[in-house]
Amino acid sequence: MASLQDTYTLSNGVKIPVLGYGTWQVTDPQEAVEGVVNAVKEGYRHIDTAQMYKNEEYVGKGIKECGVPREELFVTSKLNNNNHGYDRARKTIEESLERLDLDYLDLFLIHWPVVKENGGDWKQDNIDTWRALEDLYDEGKLKAIGLSNFAVPHLENIEENCRIKPMVNQIRLHPGVLQEDTVEMSRKQNMVIEAWSPLSPMKYMEENTKVQAMCSEYGKSIAQILLRWSLQHGFVTLTKSVHEERIRQNADIFDFELSQGDMDYLDSLKFDELSKPDDFQER
Repeated sequence: MASLQDTYTLSNGVKIPVLGYGTWQVTDPQEAVEGVVNAVKEGYRHIDTAQMYKNEEYVGKGIKECGVPREELFVTSKLNNNNHGYDRARKTIEESLERLDLDYLDLFLIHWPVVKENGGDWKQDNIDTWRALEDLYDEGKLKAIGLSNFAVPHLENIEENCRIKPMVNQIRLHPGVLQEDTVEMSRKQNMVIEAWSPLSPMKYMEENTKVQAMCSEYGKSIAQILLRWSLQHGFVTLTKSVHEERIRQNADIFDFELSQGDMDYLDSLKFDELSKPDDFQER
C-alpha cells in the first residue's frame, strides 16, 4: 500500500479505501462535522460511522460540506444492537440513510453478532437480520454488506445460511489482539478484514525500548508504527481523531515500511489489559 488513495477490491467488485476515518465516540455535532471535513481535506475517502455512535446526522453534514462528490467517498454504517431482526433492520437502515441524507451506503455491517435481548437464539437472529441486508443490497441501497465483531461460530452460521456472502468483517485488531482464527476464517470466506481500535496499545508501548528504537529508525510516532503494522497485515484500518493535525499524521504512513523482524516483534507483544473479555463488550 503506497498511498491514501489505494484500495482493496471486495468480492463483488466494490473498491474500499485502505485507510478509513472512524467516528466512534465523536458525539459533539461540530466536532463530528469538522472531523469529516478535515479528514476528506487530508485525502481520506473512507468514512465509518454507526447507528450506535449517534452521530450519523452530523457525519452526513460533514459529507455534504466536504466539497468532494458523493461518488468519490466510501461511507459505512452499522446496525445498532436493538435493531436486529428482518423488519426492524430494514426500517432502521432506511432511517440511517435519512439521517446521513444519502441515497445509498457503500457498506453496511451488522455491528455485533450476539445481543442481550436475543442471546438465546443468536443463530436465527443473525440469519433474519442478514436477510434484510441482502434484500437492501439487491435494491441498490447498500453497495456492499458485511459483519462486525463476528468470530468463527458466527461466521459459520452466516456462511451456511446466506444467499449473498458477507464481503467484510470489521474486528478489533492490533498488537496483543490478533484474533488469528477469526482472520483466517474471514479470509477463507473471501472477506476483507477491517481493523478497529488499532491504536489501543499506544500507552503500553511508550516505555518499550525496542518500539522507541523503531520510532527513531523510521522517523515515525508509535501511532504511525501501529497503523503501518495494520496496513502491512492487509487490514483496512480505521483510525479516529477530531484534531486536524493528528488526522494528518495518521495518514502519513505510506512513505515507510516496517521490516519483517519489526512486524514479527509487534506480533509477539502481549498486553494483559487489552485481552480481557470486557474489552470486547458491545461498543
